[in-house]
Amino acid sequence: MVEFLTLHEIAKQARRNLPQTAWDYLTGGCETETTLRRNRAAIDSLAFRPRVLRDVNNIDLGGSFLGRKCRIPVLLAPIGSLESLDPGAAVTVAKAAKEFGTTAFLSSVTHPDMEQVGAVGHDMVFQLYVRGDDAWVDDYVRRAKALGCTGFCLTVDTQVYSRRERDLIKRYIPAGRRTAVGYDWQAGLTWDLVKRLKDTMDMPLILKGIATAEDAQIALEHGVDVIYVSNHGGRQLDHGLGAIDVLPEVVKAVGGKKPVVIDSGFMRGTDVVKALALGASAVAIGKVQGLGLAAGGQAGLVRVLEILEEEMKSAMGLLGCTKFDQLSPKYIAKTQPAYLHYFESAFHHVNLYNPEY
Repeated sequence: MVEFLTLHEIAKQARRNLPQTAWDYLTGGCETETTLRRNRAAIDSLAFRPRVLRDVNNIDLGGSFLGRKCRIPVLLAPIGSLESLDPGAAVTVAKAAKEFGTTAFLSSVTHPDMEQVGAVGHDMVFQLYVRGDDAWVDDYVRRAKALGCTGFCLTVDTQVYSRRERDLIKRYIPAGRRTAVGYDWQAGLTWDLVKRLKDTMDMPLILKGIATAEDAQIALEHGVDVIYVSNHGGRQLDHGLGAIDVLPEVVKAVGGKKPVVIDSGFMRGTDVVKALALGASAVAIGKVQGLGLAAGGQAGLVRVLEILEEEMKSAMGLLGCTKFDQLSPKYIAKTQPAYLHYFESAFHHVNLYNPEY
């Protein structure tokens, strides 16, 4: 995959490889896709304030998550229905994570099962959509523990399945939804489940889908180990804020007591550096992860991570920083976004309407 020198080329190849239904499932959002667009607009509305005349010969891009070292502080977010992007699905993601050196989240609504994915031997966090009672949840906790998962992630922003109009218009049902049963359990989730998990589980607990300082504070009060800021990539609540717009208030509420992870709209190395400057501990990638898989499977995803690493190194050096702990909000300023279409803001060389160009 060394022939891919840019993420543009990977996005273009993914566009060529995927049928329209799978492309829309990967890149789309819900209803008017306002949240989807705001994710990118919010990132694009942040400009850098670089410092110069600093020795940047030795730039350290290493990170860590839940006590495990990561080559860069970029994690692989959970994605449902991975089989629509790559035949190996979650196993391919696991192998790419192991090869590159980072942590991958495994969604409970993708294939194959967690035991087959866990056999790869990578750093894995299991992410659960609740589809059953306490005993049902406990079984997943037990299995995740037996596999040596580094953490257990509960997604909390899917109490109602959104209206994803790209899928509805085509009458397309993603693989993860075709056999879904017990969805109503998700609507009944409360903080009581969080408390019960913390009382009974001896793995770190991650809450994914935090979007306000208020809920971040409640999560801290319940002993949650990682606060995961996310709006599901714009795929759940329409007309929400961009994820990076809510990051500062969540970071302030957490006050350094726990790690803060963020996803939703992050597609370039500069995006990651912006989030780290605003206090995130790591950034998880979803859509660009899927682009790598669709473009070239395991090798395509590894190449995505390698290019992100190159982009991050370039940004850090030009900012005058050699370590992430040197970053702060002082390196960020508000500005106007340069692009109106969300996808063009990250991949402006890709023609969405004619994948041959």
